[in-house]
Amino acid sequence: MRNPKPKEWSAKNYSQNHVADYKAFNFVDGEGVRNSLYVSGCLFACEGCFNKAVQNFRYGVPYSQELENKIIEDLAHPFVQGLTLLGGEPFLNTEVCLRIVDQVHAIFGDTKDIWSWSGYTFEELLLETEDKLELLSKIDILVDGRFELSKKNLNLQFRGSSNQRIIDVKKSLVAKQAIVWDKCVDGEQKFEQIKKSI
Repeated sequence: MRNPKPKEWSAKNYSQNHVADYKAFNFVDGEGVRNSLYVSGCLFACEGCFNKAVQNFRYGVPYSQELENKIIEDLAHPFVQGLTLLGGEPFLNTEVCLRIVDQVHAIFGDTKDIWSWSGYTFEELLLETEDKLELLSKIDILVDGRFELSKKNLNLQFRGSSNQRIIDVKKSLVAKQAIVWDKCVDGEQKFEQIKKSI
């Protein structure tokens, strides 16, 4: 795993504006029905990364107006709660992410929420470049921190390891400290395996 110094990694130096995938109408990338954009490229190199191929900044295809139109069209459905940005690392792909986020805000206002996953912690992002701070200011929920294999926990809500947090970005920016999303509920209950009777 790599740990960058503040402003060490610049999106403009790494991003190729590629996307790895787009998944509409899913239930796993945040609260409610969501449309998820997976951007390409990540430098954190977390051990046990479940999306290792997407660490390459040229993986997938270039972001396009056609894809953007599709995302907006899918978000227009009233049953869709919002957009999720994943990767890869969204904060190393700020040109793509800001472009779609600005479109979502322009068209839907605050009626669609925006989630993002990031290897950066909230505190690290506060010390980062202007483009990263701009993206942070335009999202609602941040799932932050590197995935740590030694802290892997399958009972966590929307996260893979116990160091990661689900942060209410708007409240946190006002308070100037990370405030955990008030709907965070981690499943601690364990269920007995069903035994075969045949």
